[in-house]
Amino acid sequence: MKQRFFYCPKCGGNLKYKRYRERPRLVCVRCSYVFYENPAVGVAAIVLNEDRQILLGRRGTTLADVSYQTLDVRRKKQTNSLTMPATGDEQPASIHKRLWCIPCGYVEYDEDVYQAVIREFKEETNLDIVLEGVFTVQSNFHNPELHTVGIWFMAIVTGGELRAGDDLDQLAYCNLTDPPPLAFPTDKIVLDMLAKTFQVGTEEQRHRGTKGNETTML
Repeated sequence: MKQRFFYCPKCGGNLKYKRYRERPRLVCVRCSYVFYENPAVGVAAIVLNEDRQILLGRRGTTLADVSYQTLDVRRKKQTNSLTMPATGDEQPASIHKRLWCIPCGYVEYDEDVYQAVIREFKEETNLDIVLEGVFTVQSNFHNPELHTVGIWFMAIVTGGELRAGDDLDQLAYCNLTDPPPLAFPTDKIVLDMLAKTFQVGTEEQRHRGTKGNETTML
């Protein structure tokens, strides 16, 4: 296991991996504090249009001096465009640039998960949403440096004007079974689950969240 943390948050001593409670854990060699490495929590909102296409965002090359566009991938038609001028304070290139994802982000340390997904979706799409339910919960292992647990919510748009923001530079409603190249493997899992739900589920099930064979409501 690659070590990512090296100093004890309590005394500043060195952290070393030791066998503790049946697995390697970081333990301070000075004060014996056990530093638990826990996954970060991410949240994402699933918004579908009347054609049961899902709203996806493309991760931008930079966060400034990019052309923001809203596209309908199926119809190959540009519906809105906004160019954002450079500010002189350009951000580093986005991770997984030019790949697509369900709008998502991390939960802040003192933030409620429901508020986090509403905030993140607003930052990335400029849309206001209400949450219908939890569609699925997945573990993300695609980044060896950061294990995350993701929560995908079903959501309905209640206001706002569609506009890409934060680390996204394009937004598009995409087919569940034929999306553009995706940034995260778990998003493909979620899209496959959605497609299966709409093919075999009842009308009631289509408006409810699924986790495996279970259904979860807010």
